[in-house]
Amino acid sequence: MLIHRIAVKIAFFINGFVFANWVSRLPLIQEIYHADNGTIGLVLLASSIGAVSAMPFTGWAIIKNGSRRITIFAALSYCAIVPLIPFMPNLVSLITLYFLMGISTGMLDVAMNAQAVMVEQIYKKPIMTSFHALFSIGMMLGAWSGSLFIDLGYDLGRHLIIVSSASLVAVWWANRNLIVDKPDPLAKHEGPLFRLPNQALISIGIITFCGMLAEGAMSDWSVNFMQNVANASVTLAPIGLSAFATAMTIGRIFGDRIRSMLGDKRMIVSGGLIACAGLSMALVAPLPWVTIAGFFLVGLGLSSIVPIAYSIAGNTKDLPPGVGLAMVTTVGYSGFLFGPPIIGFISDAFTLRIALSVVAFLLVLMTLLGLRYKSR
Repeated sequence: MLIHRIAVKIAFFINGFVFANWVSRLPLIQEIYHADNGTIGLVLLASSIGAVSAMPFTGWAIIKNGSRRITIFAALSYCAIVPLIPFMPNLVSLITLYFLMGISTGMLDVAMNAQAVMVEQIYKKPIMTSFHALFSIGMMLGAWSGSLFIDLGYDLGRHLIIVSSASLVAVWWANRNLIVDKPDPLAKHEGPLFRLPNQALISIGIITFCGMLAEGAMSDWSVNFMQNVANASVTLAPIGLSAFATAMTIGRIFGDRIRSMLGDKRMIVSGGLIACAGLSMALVAPLPWVTIAGFFLVGLGLSSIVPIAYSIAGNTKDLPPGVGLAMVTTVGYSGFLFGPPIIGFISDAFTLRIALSVVAFLLVLMTLLGLRYKSR
């Protein structure tokens, strides 16, 4: 039982670790391909389209093949694709690569959460937040790793090859210890395998959309904001992302315990208020250390919202975990993935500060929806 939990946590860790490593080098990727914010927004949009397109299919694929096989396939694909980022001959090839990378991350997100739901059912208590803590730890260490490779003067190719190779070793170990779930006969489940969220899940789906869009904004644009708006040095800039990921980690380590005391509604409302306050700090006073503190508060506020949503979706009655998760993750993840490229377009038209002000507005909206949310 414990070995399964560790294996699933490794999958979450790898997802966050690899992601933060390439995101920490996003300014260099822009430089290599001579891309402005709007152009890099198109590249990120390709990843978004790939991920959101893959998620509905993943619910079906899990039932046909089991979440273990899909988790391993997606993790291996992701680790194999990322090192190719600096070697594309042109922007069209880079956009195609990011589309394929999006497919891998979309499948991995649904499949590893389906594995987490099964482990949670074995333990018979809320532990979903602890899995997402490993994703945050991966992002935190990935951001520090990116800063270290920059400081050591490693080029982007060597950096990503080393990170992906180490991650593949972890995937190999996890492959032997994930829960082996057998394919589930289609005849047992009435209706289509993928549906839009039903009435019971629609409110949590919208809340997840706002929360994950904010997560995506912090993940993809915090380094740029630190470097180009807060005027931080190249080596200090990734620390803003690390502060965000560190706060997400702290919040998720203690999230299950706090959730049992406060309940879902209070967790969502208080989290939204804290995140909004932190982002407002960074926008009003864009100084390096003020911004780092603000990003820390954003991470703390957002830390438990998505795990709560996934736990609810994965434990919905009369739906296999993969199908319920596909419903909510498709809605929520579209915010995580489509948000960053949209921010790129807005920042080109106006400024990055104005673009992130839109995110602050969505955090307010999320908080208001939380006030109306009724825990089931």
